[in-house]
Amino acid sequence: MRRKLFELCVLLMTVLQSGNLFAENHSTLSRYQEIPLIKKAVEEFIYSHTNSSSGEVQVEVGQIDQRITLPKCEKLTPFMPSGSRLWGKTSVGVRCDEQVSWTIYVQAEIKILANVLHVTQPVSRDHTISYGDVAFQTVNLAQMPEGVLTDYSQVVGKIAVTNMTMGQPLRQNMLRAPYVILRGQNVKLRVNGRGFSVSSEGHALSDASEGQVVQVRNPAGRIISGLARQNAIVEVNP
Repeated sequence: MRRKLFELCVLLMTVLQSGNLFAENHSTLSRYQEIPLIKKAVEEFIYSHTNSSSGEVQVEVGQIDQRITLPKCEKLTPFMPSGSRLWGKTSVGVRCDEQVSWTIYVQAEIKILANVLHVTQPVSRDHTISYGDVAFQTVNLAQMPEGVLTDYSQVVGKIAVTNMTMGQPLRQNMLRAPYVILRGQNVKLRVNGRGFSVSSEGHALSDASEGQVVQVRNPAGRIISGLARQNAIVEVNP
């Protein structure tokens, strides 16, 4: 009987000690910032400040060392460190500016998935691009060079300014608009003023696409600059 009573007392003391230890641990943990909340704040900050019009945004927040103990903060404030940008692999800061003050930097990767036009076959310089020369591929824009093209209207009918290999992503600097005026061509100079329009003839001194500035020598030998238009017209605004 005494032995059973002794065992019962030991069991009760063990339960009480375990309860106290749990309460102590819970109290300790409640004083420190929860790491998952920091990651969530970083993720929400990136999504809210990333332009999704270019494509589908995907965010992957890096691991935070679980051994870090930061005082609990009621309001986490994410921010972009100087020199960082919300693109590709980056770093986002999170600060607490309350009675306790701390700052932590979290690694993240931002992907922008979009359809980009690629060359489907070798293309030679001065070739006029058709629908059969290009096709869409889904890529991460953060890993693409600047100026990649994402719409057929930006490409079809344009002229290649360089040789291209199959699989190349198309960029703005690889294409030009067709020339509407050629060097040495006879053109019509049209001077437009308020309430009047005067026309004369001349010779183009360079090639020009629609809307580009082109120089023209008139019959008197004077060089005049204007905007190239369709039908061999150069528009001059006095």
